[in-house]
Amino acid sequence: MSDRYGDFVQSSIGKKVAKNLGLPLPVSLDRFESGQRLVRGSVLVGSADGNDNRVSKSIARILSELHAEVFVNSRDSIKDALADANVEAKANTGSEDNFKVLLFDASNISNADELKQVYEFFHFVARRVGKSGRVVVIGRPPEEITDIETALAQRALEGFVKSVGKEFKRGITAQLIYVAEGSENNLDSTLRFFTSARSAYVSGQVVRVGKGNAVEVDWTQPLGGKTMLVTGASRGIGEAIARVLAREGAHVICLDVPQQQADLQKVASEISGSTLMVDITNDDAGEQIAEAAKKRGGLDAIIHNAGVTRDKTLAKMDEKKWDMVININLASIARLNRYLLDNDVLKEDARIVCVSSISGIAGNLGQTNYATSKAGVIGLVDATAKQLADNDKGMTINAVAPGFIETQMTEAIPFAIREAGRRMNSMSQGGLPVDVAETIAWLASPASGGLNGNIVRVCGQSLLGA
Repeated sequence: MSDRYGDFVQSSIGKKVAKNLGLPLPVSLDRFESGQRLVRGSVLVGSADGNDNRVSKSIARILSELHAEVFVNSRDSIKDALADANVEAKANTGSEDNFKVLLFDASNISNADELKQVYEFFHFVARRVGKSGRVVVIGRPPEEITDIETALAQRALEGFVKSVGKEFKRGITAQLIYVAEGSENNLDSTLRFFTSARSAYVSGQVVRVGKGNAVEVDWTQPLGGKTMLVTGASRGIGEAIARVLAREGAHVICLDVPQQQADLQKVASEISGSTLMVDITNDDAGEQIAEAAKKRGGLDAIIHNAGVTRDKTLAKMDEKKWDMVININLASIARLNRYLLDNDVLKEDARIVCVSSISGIAGNLGQTNYATSKAGVIGLVDATAKQLADNDKGMTINAVAPGFIETQMTEAIPFAIREAGRRMNSMSQGGLPVDVAETIAWLASPASGGLNGNIVRVCGQSLLGA
């Protein structure tokens, strides 16, 4: 779908007009392309003072494996961790060179005064982040900290990161990763995702990395040998999810209703996947999925993407529209999960990823049914995550919450509302289906065992529900 305003401001005259009138200035976002380096530029890394260097060591190891060009400030304590990981860090001389990534380990900050170190690290390089750059801060989950001074300081990082995401513009994203003590080795997949172009439309997010099976993967094909099922895979976001999972090495079972058979077969054929014609609201949907999965030895992941909208204000909404949206978007997911878990269709270390929406977080005019269903998905993830954490099978469940994504569905929205949806975020533009798909591929990775119960918004840091 064409964003004519976005295309116009990319031209020299359009950029000048928008700047003079104070209009939004969306930039063309860098997105991942196969064959390119994961981190396409230099990384400035730093850390707060302290005796605990477990997070810094994990950062250093990951940067070494990425073969990134690393810079460090002269007095920064992270230099020792980098040296131990055989990272030849260059000195940040204060020149005007831009950085692609600013990465700061704030896990040692234990009171309000020490937050000054966050200011000092970012203040002097705030104007030296390149277009589509990445800002990543790593801390400790405040809810797991008993000391009040330390907890408040770690919680304060969230306000800092979300503000940076709104200030820096030019397609620059900002994220906060809370790593639980003892879970530092589970940081790999999340740090790789947030420092790369895969996270182009994800910003202002707080992700928690906890205990979980640290499964080693081949990072060139992290989903190699895995079987993953995507519901609603015939078009739009579902099609993008299927294509990205296949690109990462998975065999994808593409599921949709029989009416979408032609489109579904086309997608599956192009990615060497397989098809499954099932209405997920049918009583036997779980059995049909189980039978298809059995042929491949079970499922390594299920992506609950299928969903519908039937928008009307509550006073004008008939019972049929309410029931359809709740049944497809929410009740069917609960039924399928229960069947798949009870009947061992999901393998050990399996991933369940649900698609919610920012409507489920913030609500939306004319979408009481849709917002209710998507808020319910978040409740389902929260409750299921607690159950999965108590077993020893290494399974996880997480969700993505897309904002305004350029699809056939959003093409049908009236012009004024569509433009507002595009511009009311830190990126001043809509996202693409591939942005949702890249996020799901990260959550579905075997290496993401430390991620459980997260709700990650793919919305360009939308103002709705912020």
